[in-house]
Amino acid sequence: MTPAAGDRPSGSTGIGHTAREVPERGPLVALMLTSIGGWRGMLDSGLPVVVFVIVNTVAALHVAIWSAVGAGMLICALRLVRRQSPQQAFGGLFAVAIAALIAARTGQARGFFLLGIWRNYVYGGVLLISVLIRRPLIGLAWEYAEGHGTAWRRDRPTLWRYTWLTLMWVAVFGSRAIVQQFFYQKNATGWLAATSLAMGYPLFVLAAGSTVLVVTRARRRAVELASTGQQKPS
Repeated sequence: MTPAAGDRPSGSTGIGHTAREVPERGPLVALMLTSIGGWRGMLDSGLPVVVFVIVNTVAALHVAIWSAVGAGMLICALRLVRRQSPQQAFGGLFAVAIAALIAARTGQARGFFLLGIWRNYVYGGVLLISVLIRRPLIGLAWEYAEGHGTAWRRDRPTLWRYTWLTLMWVAVFGSRAIVQQFFYQKNATGWLAATSLAMGYPLFVLAAGSTVLVVTRARRRAVELASTGQQKPS
Protein backbone atom coordinates (compact mmCIF):
# COMPACT_ATOMS: atom_id res chain seq x y z
CA MET A 1 0.00 0.00 0.00
CA THR A 2 1.30 3.44 -0.89
CA PRO A 3 2.03 5.54 2.20
CA ALA A 4 -0.30 8.41 2.87
CA ALA A 5 0.88 11.91 2.18
CA GLY A 6 1.33 12.63 5.87
CA ASP A 7 3.27 9.42 6.64
CA ARG A 8 6.90 9.72 7.62
CA PRO A 9 9.65 7.26 6.80
CA SER A 10 10.78 4.89 9.52
CA GLY A 11 13.18 6.55 11.96
CA SER A 12 12.32 10.07 10.78
CA THR A 13 12.18 12.83 13.35
CA GLY A 14 9.82 14.83 11.20
CA ILE A 15 12.11 17.81 10.71
CA GLY A 16 13.99 16.80 7.60
CA HIS A 17 16.37 14.13 8.83
CA THR A 18 16.34 10.66 10.31
CA ALA A 19 17.12 9.57 13.84
CA ARG A 20 20.61 8.45 12.86
CA GLU A 21 21.34 11.90 11.51
CA VAL A 22 20.64 13.65 14.82
CA PRO A 23 24.00 14.51 16.42
CA GLU A 24 24.64 15.28 20.06
CA ARG A 25 26.27 18.56 19.09
CA GLY A 26 26.05 20.10 15.67
CA PRO A 27 28.63 21.86 13.53
CA LEU A 28 27.03 25.14 14.56
CA VAL A 29 28.39 24.59 18.07
CA ALA A 30 31.93 24.43 16.71
CA LEU A 31 31.15 27.50 14.62
CA MET A 32 30.01 29.41 17.73
CA LEU A 33 33.12 28.42 19.68
CA THR A 34 35.37 29.35 16.78
CA SER A 35 33.64 32.70 16.34
CA ILE A 36 34.49 33.82 19.87
CA GLY A 37 37.98 32.29 19.88
CA GLY A 38 37.56 30.69 23.30
CA TRP A 39 38.90 32.37 26.44
CA ARG A 40 41.82 33.86 24.51
CA GLY A 41 39.37 35.45 22.09
CA MET A 42 37.45 36.97 24.99
CA LEU A 43 40.63 38.42 26.47
CA ASP A 44 41.84 39.68 23.10
CA SER A 45 38.59 41.53 22.42
CA GLY A 46 38.34 42.98 25.90
CA LEU A 47 41.92 44.23 26.26
CA PRO A 48 41.67 47.23 23.86
CA VAL A 49 38.50 48.39 25.64
CA VAL A 50 40.15 48.19 29.06
CA VAL A 51 43.26 49.97 27.76
CA PHE A 52 41.14 52.73 26.22
CA VAL A 53 39.21 53.43 29.43
CA ILE A 54 42.27 53.34 31.71
CA VAL A 55 44.38 55.59 29.49
CA ASN A 56 41.46 57.96 28.93
CA THR A 57 41.20 58.54 32.69
CA VAL A 58 44.84 59.57 33.02
CA ALA A 59 45.62 61.12 29.64
CA ALA A 60 44.05 62.86 26.66
CA LEU A 61 41.46 61.25 24.39
CA HIS A 62 43.80 60.94 21.42
CA VAL A 63 46.32 59.09 23.60
CA ALA A 64 43.61 56.65 24.69
CA ILE A 65 42.57 56.11 21.07
CA TRP A 66 46.08 55.29 19.90
CA SER A 67 46.67 53.11 22.95
CA ALA A 68 43.57 51.02 22.16
CA VAL A 69 44.60 50.65 18.53
CA GLY A 70 48.13 49.79 19.64
CA ALA A 71 46.78 47.08 21.97
CA GLY A 72 44.82 45.58 19.08
CA MET A 73 47.90 45.61 16.84
CA LEU A 74 49.99 44.00 19.59
CA ILE A 75 47.47 41.17 19.93
CA CYS A 76 47.62 40.54 16.17
CA ALA A 77 51.42 40.56 16.23
CA LEU A 78 51.55 38.07 19.11
CA ARG A 79 49.20 35.71 17.30
CA LEU A 80 51.35 35.87 14.17
CA VAL A 81 54.53 35.24 16.16
CA ARG A 82 52.92 32.23 17.85
CA ARG A 83 51.62 31.03 14.48
CA GLN A 84 48.05 31.12 15.74
CA SER A 85 45.04 32.01 13.63
CA PRO A 86 44.93 35.82 13.46
CA GLN A 87 41.37 35.92 12.11
CA GLN A 88 39.77 36.74 15.47
CA ALA A 89 42.45 39.31 16.30
CA PHE A 90 42.22 41.02 12.90
CA GLY A 91 38.44 41.19 13.21
CA GLY A 92 38.81 42.74 16.65
CA LEU A 93 41.45 45.17 15.40
CA PHE A 94 39.16 46.31 12.60
CA ALA A 95 36.32 46.91 15.08
CA VAL A 96 38.65 48.79 17.43
CA ALA A 97 39.94 50.94 14.55
CA ILE A 98 36.37 51.90 13.52
CA ALA A 99 35.42 52.60 17.15
CA ALA A 100 38.55 54.73 17.58
CA LEU A 101 37.74 56.64 14.39
CA ILE A 102 34.23 57.40 15.65
CA ALA A 103 35.63 58.57 18.99
CA ALA A 104 38.14 60.80 17.20
CA ARG A 105 35.46 62.29 14.94
CA THR A 106 33.03 62.95 17.79
CA GLY A 107 35.77 64.17 20.10
CA GLN A 108 34.24 62.23 22.99
CA ALA A 109 35.37 59.07 24.75
CA ARG A 110 31.84 57.66 24.71
CA GLY A 111 31.98 57.65 20.90
CA PHE A 112 34.30 54.64 21.19
CA PHE A 113 31.23 52.54 22.10
CA LEU A 114 28.84 53.79 19.42
CA LEU A 115 29.77 51.06 16.95
CA GLY A 116 28.88 48.36 19.46
CA ILE A 117 25.52 49.98 20.21
CA TRP A 118 24.62 50.27 16.53
CA ARG A 119 25.79 46.74 15.84
CA ASN A 120 23.58 45.31 18.58
CA TYR A 121 20.56 47.20 17.26
CA VAL A 122 21.22 45.87 13.74
CA TYR A 123 21.69 42.26 14.87
CA GLY A 124 18.60 42.37 17.04
CA GLY A 125 16.56 43.98 14.26
CA VAL A 126 17.58 41.40 11.66
CA LEU A 127 16.71 38.55 14.03
CA LEU A 128 13.34 40.11 14.85
CA ILE A 129 12.49 40.54 11.18
CA SER A 130 13.32 36.87 10.58
CA VAL A 131 10.76 35.94 13.23
CA LEU A 132 8.10 38.22 11.77
CA ILE A 133 8.44 36.61 8.34
CA ARG A 134 8.33 33.12 9.95
CA ARG A 135 11.90 32.26 9.05
CA PRO A 136 13.66 32.41 12.44
CA LEU A 137 17.32 32.95 11.76
CA ILE A 138 18.53 30.58 14.47
CA GLY A 139 16.65 27.75 12.77
CA LEU A 140 17.96 28.68 9.35
CA ALA A 141 21.55 28.89 10.61
CA TRP A 142 21.42 25.66 12.61
CA GLU A 143 19.75 23.54 9.93
CA TYR A 144 22.02 24.96 7.23
CA ALA A 145 25.09 24.14 9.34
CA GLU A 146 23.76 20.60 9.81
CA GLY A 147 23.30 20.25 6.05
CA HIS A 148 19.51 19.92 6.20
CA GLY A 149 16.85 21.65 4.14
CA THR A 150 13.79 23.62 5.17
CA ALA A 151 11.49 20.72 6.11
CA TRP A 152 11.71 21.82 9.76
CA ARG A 153 9.59 24.89 8.92
CA ARG A 154 6.61 22.59 8.25
CA ASP A 155 6.87 21.04 11.71
CA ARG A 156 5.01 23.39 14.06
CA PRO A 157 6.78 22.46 17.35
CA THR A 158 10.18 22.80 15.71
CA LEU A 159 9.25 26.13 14.12
CA TRP A 160 8.04 27.50 17.44
CA ARG A 161 11.16 26.25 19.20
CA TYR A 162 13.44 28.07 16.77
CA THR A 163 11.17 31.11 16.95
CA TRP A 164 11.53 31.39 20.72
CA LEU A 165 15.28 30.78 20.54
CA THR A 166 15.59 33.56 17.96
CA LEU A 167 13.54 35.87 20.21
CA MET A 168 15.94 35.04 23.04
CA TRP A 169 18.81 36.30 20.86
CA VAL A 170 16.77 39.39 20.03
CA ALA A 171 16.56 40.01 23.79
CA VAL A 172 20.33 39.52 24.14
CA PHE A 173 21.25 42.08 21.49
CA GLY A 174 18.39 44.41 22.42
CA SER A 175 19.32 44.48 26.11
CA ARG A 176 22.94 45.22 25.24
CA ALA A 177 21.94 48.11 23.01
CA ILE A 178 19.43 49.62 25.43
CA VAL A 179 21.67 49.40 28.52
CA GLN A 180 24.71 50.78 26.71
CA GLN A 181 22.70 53.55 25.10
CA PHE A 182 21.47 54.55 28.57
CA PHE A 183 25.04 54.96 29.81
CA TYR A 184 26.03 56.59 26.52
CA GLN A 185 23.43 59.29 27.07
CA LYS A 186 24.69 59.70 30.64
CA ASN A 187 28.23 60.06 29.25
CA ALA A 188 29.37 57.38 31.70
CA THR A 189 32.37 55.95 29.86
CA GLY A 190 33.39 53.66 32.71
CA TRP A 191 29.95 52.07 32.89
CA LEU A 192 29.89 51.79 29.12
CA ALA A 193 33.09 49.75 29.25
CA ALA A 194 31.84 47.63 32.16
CA THR A 195 28.53 46.76 30.49
CA SER A 196 30.25 46.20 27.15
CA LEU A 197 32.47 43.54 28.74
CA ALA A 198 29.90 42.04 31.13
CA MET A 199 27.16 41.80 28.50
CA GLY A 200 29.51 40.77 25.72
CA TYR A 201 30.95 37.27 25.55
CA PRO A 202 29.54 36.07 28.92
CA LEU A 203 25.99 36.77 27.74
CA PHE A 204 26.81 35.32 24.32
CA VAL A 205 28.13 32.08 25.86
CA LEU A 206 25.02 31.79 28.07
CA ALA A 207 22.66 32.27 25.12
CA ALA A 208 24.67 29.91 22.89
CA GLY A 209 24.68 27.24 25.58
CA SER A 210 20.92 27.58 26.03
CA THR A 211 20.42 27.28 22.28
CA VAL A 212 22.50 24.10 22.06
CA LEU A 213 20.75 22.60 25.09
CA VAL A 214 17.23 23.26 23.79
CA VAL A 215 17.90 21.99 20.27
CA THR A 216 19.79 18.83 21.28
CA ARG A 217 17.16 17.90 23.87
CA ALA A 218 14.38 18.44 21.36
CA ARG A 219 16.12 16.27 18.78
CA ARG A 220 16.81 13.54 21.34
CA ARG A 221 13.12 13.53 22.25
CA ALA A 222 12.19 13.32 18.56
CA VAL A 223 14.46 10.30 18.15
CA GLU A 224 12.90 8.62 21.20
CA LEU A 225 9.41 9.19 19.88
CA ALA A 226 10.39 7.86 16.46
CA SER A 227 11.95 4.76 18.03
CA THR A 228 8.85 4.14 20.15
CA GLY A 229 6.68 4.43 17.07
CA GLN A 230 8.78 1.81 15.31
CA GLN A 231 8.23 -0.69 18.12
CA LYS A 232 4.44 -0.38 18.05
CA PRO A 233 2.60 -3.03 16.03
CA SER A 234 1.01 -1.73 12.87
